[in-house]
Amino acid sequence: MSERILVGTRKGTLLVERKSGRWRPRLSGHAGAGVNFAAADPESGTLWAALGHGHWGAKLSRSTDGGQSWEDAAPIVFPEGARYLGTPLPSEDGQVGATVVRDATVLKLWTLAFAPGGRIYVGTIPGGLFVSADGGESFELNRPLWNHPSRGGDLFAGEGTGHTDWFGTPASEGEFAPGIHSILVDPRDTERVLVAVSTAGVLETTDGGKSWRSRNQGMINEYQPDPTAEWGHDPHAIELCPGQPDHVWQQNHCGVFASTDGAATWEKVDCLEQGVHFGFPVAVDAEDGRTAWLVPGKADMQRMAIDGGLFVARTEDGGRTWTQLREGLPQENAFDVVYRHALHNHGDRLAFGSTTGNLYVSEDRGESWHTVANNLPPIYSVRFA
Repeated sequence: MSERILVGTRKGTLLVERKSGRWRPRLSGHAGAGVNFAAADPESGTLWAALGHGHWGAKLSRSTDGGQSWEDAAPIVFPEGARYLGTPLPSEDGQVGATVVRDATVLKLWTLAFAPGGRIYVGTIPGGLFVSADGGESFELNRPLWNHPSRGGDLFAGEGTGHTDWFGTPASEGEFAPGIHSILVDPRDTERVLVAVSTAGVLETTDGGKSWRSRNQGMINEYQPDPTAEWGHDPHAIELCPGQPDHVWQQNHCGVFASTDGAATWEKVDCLEQGVHFGFPVAVDAEDGRTAWLVPGKADMQRMAIDGGLFVARTEDGGRTWTQLREGLPQENAFDVVYRHALHNHGDRLAFGSTTGNLYVSEDRGESWHTVANNLPPIYSVRFA
């Protein structure tokens, strides 16, 4: 099992290493800068961090020496003429105004994913999927997804259809724009990739990004006029089981969904009686696609632990039943919120971090937890490396 965890925080990248039976965190780089996501390329070992500088904007950083030093990577920029249909921030009564055409600039680097042969994916706000085929030396926008009919067609060539089914997310300061926060590469076939968009839903390519189709059948959006519409869904995170890739899990704004057919269809599997409904992250066992973990929250407008007690929810039967795992976690006055990238698993180990700067690790599949650190900056990303 991995003896190292990369943690992206509001004020830098932390490296947490297990030595003499204890996990010890230290600042690895990017002091004072927001780190939206940090992860290791499993093929090259290079560490990557997606930064959100308050002054310098979005930048990609990498380390080839295990986090001892970091350097700027190739810039992620939209090509000239890239535009998208955006919407203004919703009003107090939830109404969204008419769409407008906006020039595309990178507001946020939100996630990264890796595939063999030096391929790296980066998801951004507003809704861009950037791909590198050379280990991160250069990146190119995937235009078939950017020009997809669901978001208004090809605005490079003209005005498009004037209609978009990709709506905004409040995950970036400034514009209300859609974002790609989850990228899954099928370990059986690297030409097959799933992405999740807030707010639009899940899309799939089976030809390396040349074409894309929706994968939203069975999903429910409770606040849409048609809850089962093809588009307009708000997945918070998706993860698949590497050993059984047809098992895909989703923590959604409107509940928990699971798929056993590679995201072709989804089934709602939450359990309100166990507090399993709203939340952001999901982790899936590497071999058993029926086993998954969540860190539930109270509600969208009350982002805190449920009734003041923090717990991790686990299912081992595909979501038919859930168990609350609380041992070692605070059960009073807990205001922890765990963001979509801040829960991860490797073997029997799990780790998660919260917006209140607490980092927890389990060595026994979530049965018990111990505190690695308190008083850290707000934690955005946790990944074993």
